[in-house]
Amino acid sequence: MGISSSWRSLGQAVERRESLVLASTLAIVVGLWAFVLIAGLVSYGSTQAIDEAMLRWFRQVDDPQALIGGPWLEHATRDLTALGSATVLNLLILVVAGYLALERRWSMVAMVLIASYGGMTLSSTLKALFMRARPHAVPHLVDVSSPSFPSGHSMQSAVVYLTLGALFATFVRERSRRIYFLAVAMLLTFLVGLSRVIAGVHYPTDVLGGWAAGLAWALVCVLVERQLERKRVLRSKL
Repeated sequence: MGISSSWRSLGQAVERRESLVLASTLAIVVGLWAFVLIAGLVSYGSTQAIDEAMLRWFRQVDDPQALIGGPWLEHATRDLTALGSATVLNLLILVVAGYLALERRWSMVAMVLIASYGGMTLSSTLKALFMRARPHAVPHLVDVSSPSFPSGHSMQSAVVYLTLGALFATFVRERSRRIYFLAVAMLLTFLVGLSRVIAGVHYPTDVLGGWAAGLAWALVCVLVERQLERKRVLRSKL
């Protein structure tokens, strides 16, 4: 009975792992497909009209400088967009990597650093490739200088927060807590991207493209790290 239960538990664990790999691979494919589709539409200018119209949704008709929600929304937008800034993300990356180093989780340290800084490099490369001009439909609420597509804040937030969310989820066994970590990561990513549109510094398609590319990159890094960790565990048992 004990042996039968052990084999059953092992089979269930293998099935869950295979299901996770399959779901992650599917999400990566969907993310890449979405990015390619959005990039193609942006390159042909197919989204320009609706992009500009959506930017105006958040502004008062008689005063494009003012947001429809008043001063409080402007302050909230500035605060939320800072969560995707290089300063905040770098600080978060180094704090988490430092903690993992103290725990001697070197593979996770490498994963966090490679995923985060690799994603930032990829974001800059894509911006230089597409060279989309920043929106001029409404006044900007924050200063910007780099090209518009894809949104760097959105992509880098997706990479960092989703990577860390997946990382924290590995430290807990309860399903509800894993879901909580991933939900918080997705919420932060969503709020940062939304704040860039409200601030008038990115078109909605810039944000969607950043989310798609960031999701795909984060999942690739997490999936690779999980497979490498699994191989290390198997070797240690031999």
